[in-house]
Amino acid sequence: MSETGAGAHRAEEHDALRRTLGFRDLVVYGLLFIAPMAPVGVFGTLDARSHGAVALVYVVATVAMAFTAFSYAQMVRVVPQAGSVFAYARAGLGRGAGFVAGWMAMLDYVLIPAVAYLFSGIAMNELVPEVSRWVWTALAVVVTTLLNLWGVRTAARVGFAVLALEIVVLVVFVVAAVVTLVRDGAERGWLSPLSGDGAQGAFAVSAVVGAVSVAVLSYLGFDAIATFAEEVTGGSAKVARALLFCLALAGVLFVAQTYLAALLTPVSSAELAADPVRQGSAFYDTVDTSVGTWLHDLVAVSKAIGAAFAALAGQAAAGRLLFAMGRDRRLPAVLGRTSSGVPRVALLVAAVITLVAAVWAARRDDGLDHLTSVVNLGALAAFTLLHASVVGYFVVRRGAGAVSWWRHALVPVVGAAITVAVIVEASRTAQVVAAVWLAVGLVVLVVQSRPARRDPPPLSRAPGP
Repeated sequence: MSETGAGAHRAEEHDALRRTLGFRDLVVYGLLFIAPMAPVGVFGTLDARSHGAVALVYVVATVAMAFTAFSYAQMVRVVPQAGSVFAYARAGLGRGAGFVAGWMAMLDYVLIPAVAYLFSGIAMNELVPEVSRWVWTALAVVVTTLLNLWGVRTAARVGFAVLALEIVVLVVFVVAAVVTLVRDGAERGWLSPLSGDGAQGAFAVSAVVGAVSVAVLSYLGFDAIATFAEEVTGGSAKVARALLFCLALAGVLFVAQTYLAALLTPVSSAELAADPVRQGSAFYDTVDTSVGTWLHDLVAVSKAIGAAFAALAGQAAAGRLLFAMGRDRRLPAVLGRTSSGVPRVALLVAAVITLVAAVWAARRDDGLDHLTSVVNLGALAAFTLLHASVVGYFVVRRGAGAVSWWRHALVPVVGAAITVAVIVEASRTAQVVAAVWLAVGLVVLVVQSRPARRDPPPLSRAPGP
């Protein structure tokens, strides 16, 4: 091999990610990011909004998010790159759209871990109040960052153990709930979690749809699986299967736990709607009242640990996104470097941003509200561009030969309509922050797109006489 060729080969290896992940690892990362008991925090809100049809809300939300998962599965097969939606939009819509998609996804990938770290800090502060919650939050960032820097395979193994703990706690809840229902009966009608409890009048489709706009946020994170496309063994088809499997499994878990919790809830949806303060703790209050304090504490501990490792998966995904954009020179090139197959610079940058956001929020009483109001629109905007990318790549550019009109046109169009509808239903604060973030990204794009300034050629001297 020539010296030039050897140098190029070494540079290629320097920018390459190591393929070590299997199907189970991908599912672990997806479920960690989502969290198997994600509905716990929003159960009361959804129950109040849907007039008691909280399990139906998650059935509809799972179907709605399936359109996005299906579009991811289409694109990851033809563009198996770490940048996920950044790479897909670039291939289907062009480099400019790719940058915008990656820029909007960055808002989600960087801030969702901050929210999860803050949840972990709050939970640990409840258990050990002598230590400030910002200290617990910062400690969670440091521990999980070290695991990510160690390597994706090591982080996946530790994550699997944490996920197993969360699944065990969920199983304990399901068994305890079933035993309580058999012994004492249900507080509400057996079909009420699917049809409403009647406390706020007749079943209302609009109420369910309004609740779905909140419930879909429980699923944000399953798409992180696509960011590991360059680190999986066995081809990109495995990533597509993991995406669809993870979403389906999360849907089953969400429907099961909300169905059981709704049957055990001693208060009606109308009472929750009239007292918003009780909505946040509704799931815990139900467990405490119907089963016992021991399960309440067990769920709380599980959520504290699980939130930190949900952030681990989110931080890993954020690092891959920054790595891909840096490798493509859409962000500083240093982000596109790897060390022993790990994008350590990108991970450290993501960790620092997350640490600052999480600790800032942990030190403010209203910090959680500020973070949660903005994290979702970045992902939803990126999802919309993902659906457009499917149409652009398969239908417009004919990048993969024959066109399947239902897979490459109907499904992504319906999926885009769903994500746009959720964006419209979001809070005004979130919409303003997302619009400002988009405007900054467009400025960066324009600056990058300007041709490099060149000095004028030197004036030639006229020949002497």
